[in-house]
Amino acid sequence: MADESEADFGTAYYRSRDPIKNFRIRVTIKRVTGLSLVPTFSGGGGVGLVGEDIPQAGPSHDNVEMRPIGSKQTNNNASTSPEVDDYTYKWQEKVFNQREIDLYSDAQNCFNPLDQKYHEEVVELNENGTRKTKRLFSYVDHDRFTNMDEQCLMTTSPTEQPSYLSERMTNVRRRKQRERRKERYADAGVFLPKSNLMVDVPTDEDKRATHVIDTPVQTMHIMADLASAEEKSTVTDEYVLCTIKYDAHGVLSVTPDFNHHRPAYTIITESGRRDTYEYTLSLASEKMSRREQDRESKMYKELYQRHTEYIGAMVGHEFEQVPTGMLRMCVFGEIVSAKNFEYDNLYVHFFVELPQYWSADRSQQLSGVTQTCATKEIDKEDVAFFSYPFEFEVFYKNEETSDNDVLPGLPQIFLEVLSIDSWLRYRTEGYGYITLPSTPGMHALEVNTWRPAGRGANDDLRRFFIGGSPELEDPTYTSVPITYEGDKVISKFGFKTVTMGSVSLKLNILHQSQTFMDRATSRKRVGTLLDKLGGLSMQASVTSVLELFQRARKRMQAARETLAS
Repeated sequence: MADESEADFGTAYYRSRDPIKNFRIRVTIKRVTGLSLVPTFSGGGGVGLVGEDIPQAGPSHDNVEMRPIGSKQTNNNASTSPEVDDYTYKWQEKVFNQREIDLYSDAQNCFNPLDQKYHEEVVELNENGTRKTKRLFSYVDHDRFTNMDEQCLMTTSPTEQPSYLSERMTNVRRRKQRERRKERYADAGVFLPKSNLMVDVPTDEDKRATHVIDTPVQTMHIMADLASAEEKSTVTDEYVLCTIKYDAHGVLSVTPDFNHHRPAYTIITESGRRDTYEYTLSLASEKMSRREQDRESKMYKELYQRHTEYIGAMVGHEFEQVPTGMLRMCVFGEIVSAKNFEYDNLYVHFFVELPQYWSADRSQQLSGVTQTCATKEIDKEDVAFFSYPFEFEVFYKNEETSDNDVLPGLPQIFLEVLSIDSWLRYRTEGYGYITLPSTPGMHALEVNTWRPAGRGANDDLRRFFIGGSPELEDPTYTSVPITYEGDKVISKFGFKTVTMGSVSLKLNILHQSQTFMDRATSRKRVGTLLDKLGGLSMQASVTSVLELFQRARKRMQAARETLAS
């Protein structure tokens, strides 16, 4: 909370769902005489500074307490009564000062429709012969003063002129959004989207709204004409008391903030008289009754409910469901980088290998090749950044039931890193693979690679001068090939390899199955893929056997109780 003993000259922000037309602000300004602000002795006399340092004779008193500045204690030398001006403003209410009345009274000073409108209002005001206020007036959103106030000058020189860019930016910031492109959707049968992401022929307004943060803002300045009664009012006698801005998101900014319980704000004029004024700002909007608040709350609830129903109707409720006993795995991946390889200009060839009981749609792209990327030295490591995205979805369904089918095999991603130089010489840099994680979510993985070693120095010279190196006929040999019919572990004894660099991957994995819904309804904990799958068909059969066993047990207990009784 701000200190209530000091005035708050900062900007306060308020958010309201009520229409801005209901906003009211009350401004009270009064003239404080110079004597009331100058420290003098509170005793019967003494030497003090009054007005323009005019000494006053009188008996001196030692250790006499001086009256603080701004005290409301009366002084015999002060004026009889201060000038007070009070007015309650509506939002964007135009109140004229005497200078504007003199300006717009003459029709020759009006050059645009706004000036003509002000001329008619001033003529009507002169016919009535009364002004709303004496010193208070306002500048609304479309006044010239509001546009000049938002200009950003770079120096303090009074002769500086705003640049073209500054004027255009001011025009963009204060531009209100209007309905656009209505002519494109003149036909009532054409669907009108809320936002059009693609604009074939952008206009100047589209360019400004796209390249600049364009939040429509309405501005209102509450001013005070502090000219003396003996002098004619000029622009230099106009002072800004409060600036109010309201944007399209319902945020209201008030500079300075309402006084609340804090002291009044003070303005000292720059004229030769150095007059001092104090003013206060207070919120004067009418408070809603309890019945109106309940009615408004009910209205908002109905509005939100209708909006939810509208969104549901637009999106729809019929989503594709996975068949019973099937798991859908959606993989959104990215080949991030490759580092510590022997040659430059790397690219990666990858493909997905599906084990038994896994399938994919024919339209799925289960392989791909990245772009060629040059390496960059980072922390004494040669790194090539690919940032190559890929995605695919596969399905698992085990229609057979066997005792050994507890954990299904997971798909694997095989990687082959290659390089190409300016002479179009290709070299195999490394092979590697990764098994997809069994848990859904975000995974950052590092795939270490290796390549087959040559038989001697001739293979190394050939690799260096003309390219080419020993390659694998079956890249799945890095793991256990599907065609391998031996044990689960394949022996690679005697196969010479060379350790190469590593490839960084990022995977976002999503699992979808009706088994999750069944577990959610039964309030059972969902664990890893072993718990989720575990052979879906086998799990269903085991569950049915257990249920039958529990029913038979209950029947047996009921029969025993009947025989005992």
